[in-house]
Amino acid sequence: MTLFQIVLLAAAGFTAGTVNAVAGGGTFATFAALVVCGLPTLDANATSAVALTPANLASVVAYRSEVRQLFRRMLPFMIVGLLGGAVGAWLLIWLGDSGFRPLVPWLLLSATLMFAFSDRIRAFVRPAQGATGTSKIVGFAMMAFAAVYGGFFGAGVGIIMLAALAIIDDGDYHGANAIKNLVTFLIQIVSAALLIAGGLVHWPQATVTIIASAMGGYWGVGLARRVPEKIIRIAVVSVGAGLAVIFFLKG
Repeated sequence: MTLFQIVLLAAAGFTAGTVNAVAGGGTFATFAALVVCGLPTLDANATSAVALTPANLASVVAYRSEVRQLFRRMLPFMIVGLLGGAVGAWLLIWLGDSGFRPLVPWLLLSATLMFAFSDRIRAFVRPAQGATGTSKIVGFAMMAFAAVYGGFFGAGVGIIMLAALAIIDDGDYHGANAIKNLVTFLIQIVSAALLIAGGLVHWPQATVTIIASAMGGYWGVGLARRVPEKIIRIAVVSVGAGLAVIFFLKG
């Protein structure tokens, strides 16, 4: 790696860790930086997923009291996350870079739209809170889709999970967020294992990003208390939209 690449990946990793601690969407920064550093889109996606896993563990630790309290309720979601993450990672490896690259702009666009309209998505499904039967089946189907999507790409996966949990259960936001963080971490763990076994992770780039994102994740907790989430969201949506346009033009 060149000095420029090290600096770029460190900045992207720190930004991703910070943004994920505040609002989510940090994948946009690390994925873009890894592509700029010359990694194929498939390898960049895999390396980004592995590199951000330790930073996301911090979110689980921060919610440790909720995790202990809600552990039994989390078990079905944990199983769905492990299985879905494995399926998503397998699909990613099976497609290869030639199959994955044409999907990148559409994935970026979808993730950006989900992130931009996350509040409306949650508001739309909120009337179904406490519902039974069909609505819960729809909610679990959304969780299963989110797990597969998380193992495959990941950006915006938290929005899908929170929407699904709003349909399935009427618990408080922090309980749902704790479930989302733990399931996301499990998806990342199993998908990371498969991506590493598939030889898609570039460790020099991943190491720089891991260190920087962990620092950003720690610092971002304090930032979350000072900077309005709306400002971070605007920045993330702008980056996501810009990347989608770039990849559409390149395609």
